[in-house]
Amino acid sequence: MQAPEIPQGDQSRLQTLRSLGILDTAPEERFDRLTRTARRVFRVPIALVSLVDETRQWFKSCQGLNVSETPRDISFCGHAILGDGVFIIPDTWEDDRFSDNPLVVNEPRIRFYAGCPLRAMDGQKLGTLCLIDQNPRSFDQEDQDALKDLASMVEQELAAFQMATVDELTNISNRRGFMMLAQYSLDFCTRQSIPASLVFLDLDKFKSINDRFGHAEGDRALVLFADQIKGTCRDSDLFARLGGDEFVVLLTNTIRTIAEGVVAKFTDAVKKANQEAARGYDLRFSSGLVEFHPEQHGSIDALLEAGDAVMYQVKASKRRI
Repeated sequence: MQAPEIPQGDQSRLQTLRSLGILDTAPEERFDRLTRTARRVFRVPIALVSLVDETRQWFKSCQGLNVSETPRDISFCGHAILGDGVFIIPDTWEDDRFSDNPLVVNEPRIRFYAGCPLRAMDGQKLGTLCLIDQNPRSFDQEDQDALKDLASMVEQELAAFQMATVDELTNISNRRGFMMLAQYSLDFCTRQSIPASLVFLDLDKFKSINDRFGHAEGDRALVLFADQIKGTCRDSDLFARLGGDEFVVLLTNTIRTIAEGVVAKFTDAVKKANQEAARGYDLRFSSGLVEFHPEQHGSIDALLEAGDAVMYQVKASKRRI
């Protein structure tokens, strides 16, 4: 048996998947309707919306199968997300990669598989809309096109999840998306006994930008600020616009001194952006840095509150100068 490879940039893919807040949610008619349609159109006993998490594939919709997930290392969908087109196995018994796979040898005894990758709005492949049969079969181009059409409908439903967790203006996570993913990250840090640091960011005198230059210019300032965050942070870092002119970055497996270096790098990026842009103002910000220790077993709400308090102490000291 050949286990699926882990694609380059998988942590970024997982971050997108988890930010949707869709994993381990209840079945929904809008997804079940599409898998029922797929099973009927292609006359297969099993049709799934499968999302590939770090160690498992989890089924948001499952027609014809009585399990909610299987390990990623034996999954067919783990192979499917490595490519761009429909991944087809006409007969698993004739394919050395799958002939002794537990899902072939045991239930559901897969003989045929076809999976179309499902992409998020940022292009990350989250999983598949897949078809399974206990008999070998062919799957021609017309079949592939029809499966792609159904997969695009699933992608539209996934986009609705993403729109609920992404800030429309800056195209980074909003508060809801950040809170879901950040708590998962803190729980992981606790289990693995690794530190984390949180940086609370707030634009200084942002109201004056809106008052002097208009709200359109204020929006451009927020986008520019978010772009500097995206350009500075690592793939494993979580960042979001919490609302208004407040932003946050969570750096996992990062002690305070390293986090201070990230803040310094971000400060330099903002200064460079100010120099390159021809505006009547400079972007300036205050930051509050707090460290999370795994033995704290803390919540993301408490960590945000601590970062917010430190940041406002910094702002208050600026006003006194």
